[in-house]
Amino acid sequence: MYHHSGSVAQQTAGSPTGVLDPKGPDHSDAMLYQRCTWCGTAMYHRLLCPVCQGSELRTERSEGVGTVRHSTVLHRNTPAARNVSLIEMAEGFVVRGRVMGPPIGIHGGDRVRLSTAKDPVRGEPVFQLVDEPFRAWT
Repeated sequence: MYHHSGSVAQQTAGSPTGVLDPKGPDHSDAMLYQRCTWCGTAMYHRLLCPVCQGSELRTERSEGVGTVRHSTVLHRNTPAARNVSLIEMAEGFVVRGRVMGPPIGIHGGDRVRLSTAKDPVRGEPVFQLVDEPFRAWT
């Protein structure tokens, strides 16, 4: 009978295991993403490049700065409302995450910074607003 040893599989060269590890080399919270070595497309947690279907992806560390592309308020499975947002990162990839703050006050175009690479409950990145953008009389 064959028993899989995870430690052997994770030590193989070219393995994408670093992508799933939220800790950086200095053991701080970091958001890691992939960049295709063929076409240069940045992506988050993919096995193949969505543009050229290449499988040679290198892992890079994000600066953690982005812009809210879309935000939705959810009321299900939680005692209080929460938001789910699509964040366009400065490196060019889009990630789904949560922005801290009142859910109704988060809009497209708001600038955010990574707070935690992995929420302990939902397992998604958590962001915080960088500054309050100017809004006309709304």
